[in-house]
Amino acid sequence: MALYTVVVVGGGIGGLAAAVALRRRGYQVTVLERAAEFTEAGAGLSLWPNAMRALSALGLAEPVSALSVAETTGGVRDRTGRWLSRMDNSEFVRRHGWPLRVVHRADLLRTLVSALPQECLRPGSEVHAVRPSGDGVDVEHSGGTVRADVVVGADGVHSTLRERFWPDAPGPRYVGCTAWRMVTGPMGDLDADGAVLWGRGERIGFTKLPGGRFYCFATATVRAGEAASDGEHAAVRRRFDRWPDPIPALLAATPENAVLRHDVYDLPPLPAFVRGRLALLGDAAHAMDPALGQGACQALEDAVTLAEALGTNADVDSALASYDRSRRPRTQRIARRAGRLGAVGQWSSPPAVLLRDVAARLTPASTTLRSMDSVLAWTP
Repeated sequence: MALYTVVVVGGGIGGLAAAVALRRRGYQVTVLERAAEFTEAGAGLSLWPNAMRALSALGLAEPVSALSVAETTGGVRDRTGRWLSRMDNSEFVRRHGWPLRVVHRADLLRTLVSALPQECLRPGSEVHAVRPSGDGVDVEHSGGTVRADVVVGADGVHSTLRERFWPDAPGPRYVGCTAWRMVTGPMGDLDADGAVLWGRGERIGFTKLPGGRFYCFATATVRAGEAASDGEHAAVRRRFDRWPDPIPALLAATPENAVLRHDVYDLPPLPAFVRGRLALLGDAAHAMDPALGQGACQALEDAVTLAEALGTNADVDSALASYDRSRRPRTQRIARRAGRLGAVGQWSSPPAVLLRDVAARLTPASTTLRSMDSVLAWTP
């Protein structure tokens, strides 16, 4: 097996997972992160069975499981609080071998960082240029120049590498809604099943985290770039404080400085995830609506698949072509599905909302579970 030298641009979940996967195969890896440290903003993250299999391939399923909570039940409720669909997530275990787990993003990121030697982590390293050079690539960054056989672009939805190497590809597009993410303080004995509540042009959901906390997420159909003059905590409470229990209690238990707001962008399909010796992964390749909870899960799949391709193909070019063939159709299919689900969740017309809610109430849980098989059954 050729021992390639790999430079990963971007130190988020996808980039660090790729570094772990590549290091496990013996490759020399350098992770360049432009921020001063490897951190993740505080919010929750759903790890579906496909993501847990990816983490298992990285040797990290056990430590991540210890930092997460298995969601036991979940589903969708309407604006009045009535259940539209409900699932016992033990069925996920029966069908896919893993439950749906929820982890704090910062805990997952720390676990990935701890699996890497400090010498391969380069915070404060902004990439200025990536130039093909002979059989390799020279990566010029704020700390110098690194030569690599392969460069992994994991620098997010607004990827500068994608902009440079895919100049004719359409950029990220605003999907029409903004999202708030937050983590409550400890909630004592509150025992509430995780759920997403659909309204008219608005959604809010919650699920448990370790330590009696809850991860909450909300969306609203607004113009891009709008910001609340009195802060995002106040903005969320204005919109959702009169929603059904336990929403008011969860918002009241959220610290004022703990609400993150981000406009939601997805990425139109790229014609390829590979250009020369550069491979994109995660949001840089296929940013998607968060409605399906698969963004980070697909980045973890990307990381494991890329390392597998490099380890099992005769040369770099064939390995990257194999990665592209494997990942692009799947991730773009899932992104389309996430976009459709997100759009339905944001419907605001009363007749459309009524139709949506009736259809959800009449769809058997078994049908919903089967519809997710193609997403969740992935194996490394």
